[in-house]
Amino acid sequence: MLGVKDYLPASLDPLLKDKDLQTGVSFASAGSGFDHLTSITTSTIPMSVQLDMFKEYVQKLKRSIGLETTNNIITNSVVAVSAATNDLLVSLPLRRLQYDAQGYSNMLVKLYLNFTQEIYMLGVRRIVVFCTHPIGCLPAVRTLAGGIQRTCVDKDTNLAQFFNNILKQELELSTTSFPQLRVAFVDYYNPFADIIESPHKYGFDVTDVGCCGTGELEASYLCNKRTVTCTNQSKYFFWDSLHPTERGYEIIMNSIIQDIVNTLF
Repeated sequence: MLGVKDYLPASLDPLLKDKDLQTGVSFASAGSGFDHLTSITTSTIPMSVQLDMFKEYVQKLKRSIGLETTNNIITNSVVAVSAATNDLLVSLPLRRLQYDAQGYSNMLVKLYLNFTQEIYMLGVRRIVVFCTHPIGCLPAVRTLAGGIQRTCVDKDTNLAQFFNNILKQELELSTTSFPQLRVAFVDYYNPFADIIESPHKYGFDVTDVGCCGTGELEASYLCNKRTVTCTNQSKYFFWDSLHPTERGYEIIMNSIIQDIVNTLF
């Protein structure tokens, strides 16, 4: 629908060819965030460095295909930005002496806005911004802070809503200064929450644990080829204690993709 390749190659792939640059690459680093502390904690590439990588990408394109063609590609491209969830989950607890939850959220929003403005200055005119999801209902968060019953943690879920609301408001205000900029603010929160609240509507049976291991804490490297997994993956919304299954992501994306297209084109 958006004309994007099924799989975007990593920009750091040593086998990447010049022709691949013309049809999109990924600068993402799973687990990263806008707060440098997040990337230090998770050993990932922070968003600021990913931005530098994008700048290098633009220069590579210019050397490969020339200024005019590069500008045309960048102007007509769609840049998707999805970050801040790990900042809220990982770094906020480590910065409690510096920020309260709302102050930290406001700081993140400023970093988010600076990021979008910088890529605008590089020629980008279509940006997809994914808000965060109900982090208080992630299996790992339920396990660590949801008590014996492992219920959703309201303070974390409320924080996600607060952050999303502020981000949306500030993005709407900032776009008035950049009339050519089109920003699709993606409501990732509500489809995610609806699946958790009404799983059977989507064909799921289990939404409080993941399919990998116990489903209560395992994620990342703890989910590997030696880890026992559930036998009926299609009935689980979460793959591990932090991330939905492929089917879960597909259901969410199918619910929001048309809004993205309508906003950007």
